[in-house]
Amino acid sequence: MQLRQSESTERLAETAERAVETVRDESGTDVDSTAFRLARLLYGGVLAFMATDNLRNSEQMVGYAESEGAPMAETTVPAISGTLLFGGLGVALWKLPRLAAGAAATFFVSITPVMHDFWAIDDAEEAQQQQIHFLKNAALLGAALAFLRVADDE
Repeated sequence: MQLRQSESTERLAETAERAVETVRDESGTDVDSTAFRLARLLYGGVLAFMATDNLRNSEQMVGYAESEGAPMAETTVPAISGTLLFGGLGVALWKLPRLAAGAAATFFVSITPVMHDFWAIDDAEEAQQQQIHFLKNAALLGAALAFLRVADDE
């Protein structure tokens, strides 16, 4: 009888352990899944494209940043664009993911309220365009924070 109780207890423990593992698998993010890889590539690719475009059109972007009152635009535009490029490539390739997602989040937190201050624009049409850009950046910031959270678990 003692042997049966021991076997029964072991089987119960094994079943409980499998159940815990199943719950962990279902609640965790599978960073190797096709969907997660696609999300990383899409998000990171868009960020890298934005950064490359900013760097390619540096003179124009510096002028725009100066018109918006950004401090030291000739220095900050290339620096913050480089930060975005690092963040985009890092998320897309999932290399240094915490640092990369943090870089992307830093970009959006630092530039969005300065460059897209729709609340300070008198022209209704221009204010609406800036609000759209502000909200787009807010969504991209949300994605960066989500990737940061997932990277934190790794």
